[in-house]
Amino acid sequence: MITPGTRGDVAPMAGLGSRLRTLGFDVAIAANTAYAHLVTTAGCEHRELPGDMSHLVSPAAPGKKATGADLRSYMRELGDYFDLAATGTLAAAEAGADVILANAVAPFAYDVAEALGIPAIGAHLQPTESSAAYPPVVLGTARSLGPAGNKLLGSLISAGKAPYDAPSARIRQVLGLTKKARSASERARRNANRPVLHGMSPTVFPRPADWRSGLAMTGYWWPEAEPGWQPPAELVEFLADGPPPVFIGFGSSAALDADFMLDAAHRAGARAVLQGVQGVSGPGAISIGAVPHEWLFPQMAAVVHHAGAGTSAAGLRAGVPTVGVPIYTDQAFWAARIASLGAGPQPIRYRELTKERLVSAITQAMATPDYAARARQLSAALSTEDGTAPVVAALRSAAKPI
Repeated sequence: MITPGTRGDVAPMAGLGSRLRTLGFDVAIAANTAYAHLVTTAGCEHRELPGDMSHLVSPAAPGKKATGADLRSYMRELGDYFDLAATGTLAAAEAGADVILANAVAPFAYDVAEALGIPAIGAHLQPTESSAAYPPVVLGTARSLGPAGNKLLGSLISAGKAPYDAPSARIRQVLGLTKKARSASERARRNANRPVLHGMSPTVFPRPADWRSGLAMTGYWWPEAEPGWQPPAELVEFLADGPPPVFIGFGSSAALDADFMLDAAHRAGARAVLQGVQGVSGPGAISIGAVPHEWLFPQMAAVVHHAGAGTSAAGLRAGVPTVGVPIYTDQAFWAARIASLGAGPQPIRYRELTKERLVSAITQAMATPDYAARARQLSAALSTEDGTAPVVAALRSAAKPI
């Protein structure tokens, strides 16, 4: 599995890898060193991808827009990150692989697979194919342009420049492959109907009618619980010492400071569990480090987060209302899906976030019984899905001799 990105990109694949191992597969996951423990505790082999994306996901202050200079610097650093990821992908695959599963930001994995003569299958956590059903998720907006506009813009973006174009071209040159643009390679795979598995639920987002047959929606790939993990005693005591609190956290993004979160929760009349800050402890709020969402979220009155694919899924799985505060790329898509399903109020775009808007959204989430009821219905539906079986079928099909 080739998984450049942040923890949210690696955790679902580690969970899938753990379940594949119980079915007799040997699984190695190429990820940044920061997530080696996540991989190995799932029972999978860690192969290093050099680099660290965590510093590339910290946004500007809430309500502020990034400048042109900020964006140019960001794209340069992103290109450097993917250049390291491409190099690491080649080394990881050369250490031994029969099949490669590549996430949505690792197109160079297909080039490596081509050179090694092994199958490569897409393993995406978000919909990236151009479709009439949604605008391109890379734009960070959920505003539809209409069926024709969504499809056209998606096709244009797919054919346009991306930060992993140069790394893909370099890897092809290193491997002695014919020169081919990343967009041309993707178009060839699309025309050949090459498989892409999507680790997301049709309960949350129905499979678009215009998807080609090679695009499969498997259901979520849930992160694996760490063996022997125990919650901090202070957190257990806090949860037992009052009504269910609100979770506020933004994954790998240092999006809000403690005072902002504390004041918003206090004004909404809620106790709070804060992730991404340190040093908060008291009857009204507590700060935490890494705590499994599958343990924590069911004990919350509501969850406030950036609406990343994995965190959004975890909130729905827990059956609690969600307040989405999307920052970039596919987060706006998932935040809008949650609201459209009736499991939370309308999302607040991070660049439009104010304390007053956050207070209002938290209050709505906690005071609207329909949100909680709908979240519980979705949780029950998700519990019946098996995201692993379609992956097993695809792997066995890929391994068949031609």
